[in-house]
Amino acid sequence: MIRIMNYGQLPYSEIFAREEQKTNVADIVMDIIYTVRKEGDAALLAYNKKFDGCDLTSLEVTEAEIEEAFAAVEPRFLEILRNAEKNIRAFHEKQVRTSFIINETAGVVTGQKITPIEKVGLYVPGGTAAYPSTVLMDSVPAKIAGCSEIVMVTPPGKDGKVNPVILAAAKIAGVQRIFKVGGAQAVAALAYGTESIPKVDKIVGPGNAFVAEAKKQVFGQVSIDMIAGPSEILVVADGKSNPAHVAADLLSQAEHDKLASAVLVTDSQQLAEAVQAELERQIPLLSRAEIARTSIDNNGKIIVAEDLRVVIDIANEIAPEHLELMVDNPFDYLDGIKHAGSIFMGRNCPEALGDYYAGPNHTLPTSGTARFSSPLSVDDFVKKSQYTYYTKEALERVGRDVAFFAEKEGLQAHAKSVTVRLDEEK
Repeated sequence: MIRIMNYGQLPYSEIFAREEQKTNVADIVMDIIYTVRKEGDAALLAYNKKFDGCDLTSLEVTEAEIEEAFAAVEPRFLEILRNAEKNIRAFHEKQVRTSFIINETAGVVTGQKITPIEKVGLYVPGGTAAYPSTVLMDSVPAKIAGCSEIVMVTPPGKDGKVNPVILAAAKIAGVQRIFKVGGAQAVAALAYGTESIPKVDKIVGPGNAFVAEAKKQVFGQVSIDMIAGPSEILVVADGKSNPAHVAADLLSQAEHDKLASAVLVTDSQQLAEAVQAELERQIPLLSRAEIARTSIDNNGKIIVAEDLRVVIDIANEIAPEHLELMVDNPFDYLDGIKHAGSIFMGRNCPEALGDYYAGPNHTLPTSGTARFSSPLSVDDFVKKSQYTYYTKEALERVGRDVAFFAEKEGLQAHAKSVTVRLDEEK
């Protein structure tokens, strides 16, 4: 049963304690990366047989397989995927940055140019569930950014095939190269390249502990989006909230993973107790009840505070991945939310809207990293270069100051690189 905690009556460390993800996978992942670098496709095919139970002779999904999968998906879901892609595209198109130039001083030009990252790898999880939503969330901003090569990796099933809804989403999003490989070995293949899989410049997308560790280990060889931990939801709710709605929203994340975190922060003891009871009613009805039960019992909590001002302060301290503002006039509280990955406003905005359909990205910072990190966006698929131009006359106006600055830092050659030009005619 989820625990109710009264803020101010328990130690700070207990209120804000986080369940740490304890994994001892670093050595295993290091061995996998080494083997993939050494053996290439042969290692990937062997790992497919070992971890996914399928015996493949090639890794790339064929056009025929994509068309077969597309035909197998029910038309209604295809239409929903198209509508979701449209919403995601509309939202992310607003994020596009433009290059700029400054030419306000005679003879001086400075600026910044935006360039797409050329080669991007998208990791799409498999395993206990298929996530076509991740295909859309990862690929649409990459396409908008103008990345010239987008490669997707995803684990195959025991039959050696990729889930049809994954391939349908990829086709709708315009992803053309898809490979049947998952886990740390897929990350290694993207980072270093194999005979079949091209080396990329950046890897994005969520995964299990092995995938997260692999992304951590290849960072520097390639860029990554983030190291994502277990899913989180924090619901801010007042006493007028419907306990059935609150419980359902908490469970929408608890069913993801036994390590997922579901937290309610409220100013109402009555709501806290009602939600506690409602969770006990709803959990047994879920197909993933065992996962949800473990998550709620081990990582779930209800925190009761004296008023909504304190509730917001608590939410900011936790800095959740998903935050629901289940209150009247939620926009009155929006400026007060300083740390959250994605914010869902009002009583009719369950977090599931963001997972699938509304448009904002669902790849979000976890484990309190919303204090300094942002959701996946078009910015993740571009890089910035800056440039400077000075005429001779412009350099003469400021050159002595620049040289003086360099001398103050003890860098004589820096200073000389300026003064050698200033003293040329003398």
